[in-house]
Amino acid sequence: MTRLSSLALTIATALLTSGAHASSKGEVLVLLSSENQLALQDGKPYATGYYLNEFGVPADQLLQAGYTVVLVTPKGNAPSVDPLSIDPQYFAGDASEMRRIEKVVQGLADIGDTLSVKEVLASDMERYAGLFIPGGHAPLIDLANNPDVGALLRHFHEAGKPTAAICHGPIALLSAQRDPGSYQRMLARGETPAATDWLYKGYRMTIFSDPEEQVFEGSLKGQRLLFYPAKAMATAGGDMAYAKAWQPNVVVDRELITGQNPFSDKLLAKALLEKLTEQAQGAEQAN
Repeated sequence: MTRLSSLALTIATALLTSGAHASSKGEVLVLLSSENQLALQDGKPYATGYYLNEFGVPADQLLQAGYTVVLVTPKGNAPSVDPLSIDPQYFAGDASEMRRIEKVVQGLADIGDTLSVKEVLASDMERYAGLFIPGGHAPLIDLANNPDVGALLRHFHEAGKPTAAICHGPIALLSAQRDPGSYQRMLARGETPAATDWLYKGYRMTIFSDPEEQVFEGSLKGQRLLFYPAKAMATAGGDMAYAKAWQPNVVVDRELITGQNPFSDKLLAKALLEKLTEQAQGAEQAN
């Protein structure tokens, strides 16, 4: 390729990128864990991360609908995929669809270098139309006990903007209380803590259920989780609602959208897009 044609290609790419941003319906913030080693009761680590379909399927739907996704982690680092989630069973047995979603995720502009939560909090947060929190066990490590995550959630809660979380993602909601770190430490010790000033107390919601967690825990060869997410959410004051194990289930209450398990990915994406559309229409009518 000549230098001239290379320059032309660069300019064309820049124009296309600029046009894509200009035509975007808005930006949706995607909150992911910075961690990939979950401590178990015996102290041994379990390799984890985000579930490919729980992140990639809703992200793909958002992109196809014209939204821009902006990735954020507590540390501002590259998030890790849970290796067990790279499995066609989470894509209705379709390996080609799984590979397509892998490419979608790998093609995201900031997948290798995300914003940090502190950077987002210090920016103009009004720019974001909504918040999405994928699952995998990683959110149990650094999203459920993080005051900065709590501040992020508070912004979307107070603005009434859509907040969607799937599978273990809803555990991040526990950060939206006065002392989330203490709450999680008490859970890990087997105590029954009281959530203090939790923003989502009384909200109807769902999360990975106890029967589903028991199946997962059975794969750990005798090792156990520090606590079960479903009990943690109910203890905090969540009005929990579950479908049968492994059945798609999405619960919507006010601005909050929660999905029960990996198989709720498409339903959750649909509910999030509906909320975003309602919000945009309401803004247009107000103007």
